[in-house]
Amino acid sequence: MFFVEAIELEGLGNRSYLAGGRRTAVVVDPPRDIDRVLAAAARRGVAITHVVETHIHNDYVTGGPELARITGAAYLVPADAHVSFARTAVSDGDTVTIDRELTLTAVATPGHTPHHTAYVLSEAGRPVAAFTGGSLLIGTVGRPDLVEPRLTEQLARAQHASARRLADALPDETEVLPTHGFGSFCSSAQADGESTTIGKEKAANPALTIDVDTFVAELLAGLEDVPAYYAHMGPANAAGPAPVDLTPPAVADPDDIAARLAAGEWVVDLRNRIAFAEGHVAGSFNFEADGKLATYLAWLIPWGKPVTLLAESAEQLAAAQRELVRVGIDRPAAAATGGPADWLRAGESSASFPRATFAELAGQGRGRIVVLDVRRSSERAEGWIEGSVHIPIHQVHRRIDDVPDGVVWVHCAGGMRAGIAASLLDAAGRDVVAVDDGFGAAAEAGLTIVTG
Repeated sequence: MFFVEAIELEGLGNRSYLAGGRRTAVVVDPPRDIDRVLAAAARRGVAITHVVETHIHNDYVTGGPELARITGAAYLVPADAHVSFARTAVSDGDTVTIDRELTLTAVATPGHTPHHTAYVLSEAGRPVAAFTGGSLLIGTVGRPDLVEPRLTEQLARAQHASARRLADALPDETEVLPTHGFGSFCSSAQADGESTTIGKEKAANPALTIDVDTFVAELLAGLEDVPAYYAHMGPANAAGPAPVDLTPPAVADPDDIAARLAAGEWVVDLRNRIAFAEGHVAGSFNFEADGKLATYLAWLIPWGKPVTLLAESAEQLAAAQRELVRVGIDRPAAAATGGPADWLRAGESSASFPRATFAELAGQGRGRIVVLDVRRSSERAEGWIEGSVHIPIHQVHRRIDDVPDGVVWVHCAGGMRAGIAASLLDAAGRDVVAVDDGFGAAAEAGLTIVTG
């Protein structure tokens, strides 16, 4: 009997996998913090003999080299991937034995990257699962525009062909186990559901139901902006990432926090947006630890800028550190725990701003009020508040001066991104109100929604 265990990277919207038999196992697309993988293998009583990458990742830093070093496992990486470390180069059709009657076969599936490779797990010669990485996802495919603009259309066409190759070669009952698609911006659309099979994808996945020209046109038309930190992930993975250090950072006292803010460093408050709005260190930014911390902080922060983390507890701080190392933010410059009273110097007062609902926005006169929409362009295209200004969240910190004068009522789809944007505007000295409400309530409140 074989097993497959998914290792969720919730904040990044990805999955890694541990798969094997009674004694030995393979790890597919491991995260940077490999202790989770080692713990999973220990619970199952299996030795990790192989570590494989489906591609050189653009959205997170891999733990592959370190996991292979610690376990002594063979490290399998697609042969056409240009890397600077020792590995076992894998080509189409290569097969390795994972456990008794359990094999893993490489299948070239270019599209997400030129070298992308899927792996088919077979038991006694029968395919039982396909680790599809960024190729065939649940109801969609991985985006083809992360490598080089000149290659995007070519890779989109390859993605269509690769999805069909898998569908044609594998039985309908074969499980499809992608790395991306659970919130990752590496996916061209978000997954519909948590699990799937080849048969289900044949019935619903556009790559398997429409012709290549229509598929490519629709795929390219639907691509979103690429998170800025992606530009650093590929090179880091190709070079071979260093081991992580998750020991607690240096403790920042109130004087240190003030000095770091004065020096232009980023001080990030990890508390929830309600607590932050009620009181925070002036000049600090709010990225909720329970939100998509790694995605949005890594997207917005100037790369390499020192960051100090303010957390409610040591546990919250440790979880944030773990999430951030996955995207290459390895060591906070400093950190502090507690609340504003612990982070402010004697005589200093906390800053705050109000939160509101769309109903409260609808009750305002439109005099000097600015309604700022920080959703993605694709979200706004489905409807927006008449007269609102649109600056996607990842552009707000660079475009503060583009926000018109007046009290800024900032909203997103649910409240988290509005909280981030409100903190950026508040730190810049703007009067801001964070609309902490679901966008569906805007029309119900009587606000005019424009479509088309």
